[in-house]
Amino acid sequence: MNKTSEIVIIGGGVIGTSIAYNLSKKGKKVILVEKGDLAFGASGSCDQEIILQSKSPGVHLQMAMRSAEIYKTLEDELNHPIEYKNTGGMIIIETEEEMKTMEGIVEKQKKFGFNVEILDRNEAAKLQGGLAEHLQGSTYSPQDAHINSMELTIGYANAAKKLGAEVILNTEVTGIKQENRKITGVQTSDGDIDSEIVINCAGAWAPAIAQMAGINIPIQPRRGQIIITEEVPPYVMGDILSARYIAAKYNPDILKNSNDPGIKLGVGLALSQMEKGNIMIGATREFVGYDTSVTREGIKEILKYATRLVPGIRDLNIIRVFAGLRPYTPDGLPVIGFMENVEGFFMAAGHEGDGIALAPVTGEIVSDLIIDGKTFIDDSVFDIKRFN
Repeated sequence: MNKTSEIVIIGGGVIGTSIAYNLSKKGKKVILVEKGDLAFGASGSCDQEIILQSKSPGVHLQMAMRSAEIYKTLEDELNHPIEYKNTGGMIIIETEEEMKTMEGIVEKQKKFGFNVEILDRNEAAKLQGGLAEHLQGSTYSPQDAHINSMELTIGYANAAKKLGAEVILNTEVTGIKQENRKITGVQTSDGDIDSEIVINCAGAWAPAIAQMAGINIPIQPRRGQIIITEEVPPYVMGDILSARYIAAKYNPDILKNSNDPGIKLGVGLALSQMEKGNIMIGATREFVGYDTSVTREGIKEILKYATRLVPGIRDLNIIRVFAGLRPYTPDGLPVIGFMENVEGFFMAAGHEGDGIALAPVTGEIVSDLIIDGKTFIDDSVFDIKRFN
């Protein structure tokens, strides 16, 4: 295989396929290369939640709110069933300290124009049955939703192909071609592809791709273990997180200083019910390199915490467990943009657990930046130089 394209995208997850679709929609010739199958990485081993409440007020929340608008019509646009449902969502609050924290976050989110409120224990129980008696309450937003991440990835890829993009699977990128620090293409396990622009959307594996171009990026794999139950009648009102989930997401240092095994594993509740009735229960947040194995300790701590908050979960049968790797950055925001020291090398990775929620807007932002050199949002916050 020796090919030529305007743009090569590395990575067939939800970020890479969204970018491929958005660029193809604007007339660019695109080749996407994936070492495995579509949704091979985090996009195929995650929960289904599109939670806006977990996003920090500012650019992060602005991105999520823009994605939420795109999602409303995306299934028709892609002409593919992505199982999008605007279910609403809540973050359940266990302690007075968590309540104070969430009150501060909600106040800032409201000022940003986000529809969210604090509920007391009785109000929360009316929305979601089976909550533990000791809970303080919850937040609630009608704007949260969920989706089938694998169908979303396939939908984006198929729509991109209909617009002329080429998707090459089971083909590994083995090198980045450049002359005088300028991109000329990629080397793959099946031949070369010449191109002046290469977009690195390899998720947790993005650092290895960047190193091929002589670039170091501060992305680390962070393992998340998830449990799937049997099919049951409607049980979960929408998408549920716990306040501890938010703490584990944005403050990894608290994991180091705790003697609680659950906190050390970054366990926070993520609960949602799938189209067929299966319930997804997660998750851990662990720095264990590229180890995607499921551990007895991890599953035990997830269940211990989940049943403490929603006791009825203990009556459900587990049918499957799995783990995936989230591309973590120190500030929770992705790295998006051209790299200054290698002309034509573009980064779009580091979304951690927000890839599904932010995929539509990321595709829009990246296509804007590559074609127009600007976008609707302040893209300087995604610059890799912020980690200097």
